[in-house]
Amino acid sequence: MRLTPTDRDRLLIFTAAELARARRARGLLLNVPEATALIADTVCEAARDGRRLMEAAALGASVLTEADVLPGVPDIVREVKVEAVFDDGTRMVVVRDPFGEDAGMGADAPGAVLAAERESVAPAGLVYVTVTNTSDVPVSITSHFHFFEVNSRLSFDRAVAYGMRLAIPAGAAKRFEPGEPTEAPLLPIGGARIAIGFAGLVDGPLDAPGAKAAALARAAEQGYLGASS
Repeated sequence: MRLTPTDRDRLLIFTAAELARARRARGLLLNVPEATALIADTVCEAARDGRRLMEAAALGASVLTEADVLPGVPDIVREVKVEAVFDDGTRMVVVRDPFGEDAGMGADAPGAVLAAERESVAPAGLVYVTVTNTSDVPVSITSHFHFFEVNSRLSFDRAVAYGMRLAIPAGAAKRFEPGEPTEAPLLPIGGARIAIGFAGLVDGPLDAPGAKAAALARAAEQGYLGASS
């Protein structure tokens, strides 16, 4: 049987997860590799079953509690990242605080980093837009998607969102429920500021002369809510 590197990694996760299940069934507390494998395997199987990304992440976060693992594990495993194959392709799933937000010893944990007190400063260029999902299903947007080009049924000021992304941790996603106005924090896209792909409304440098006006015109022609003044 010929296996790709991805197939081998998936089988390794599954094998480690099966070991974790067997040991948990015998009443043993799980260590870091066992807990990580079990969470990752749960996410991958949820994706295989046809679940959506946010559902898979939620299942991964619910499979274990602090009582299932050895002391110190919740302080080490603060998040689990795994690539899972969904019906619409491979996605990176990030399971944050898989044992609960309050799990672990926190600042008293061995090796914990004690940060100095500092004043919270808003990132440069931070803006907020009110987004209303006019469809009848939830819509999730990931951290680095060009927000101007998100789902056409999301209603908001597209001109303000041009060249912006969600101000949330990398790899995370924000969910917009049907009919519920939601405040979305946005930051300017960094780096070379070139938008290729997405919905195809820009496909080039964001700051090129006339690029914004042309993108707004395309969005309006294609029925994107909030693109017309």
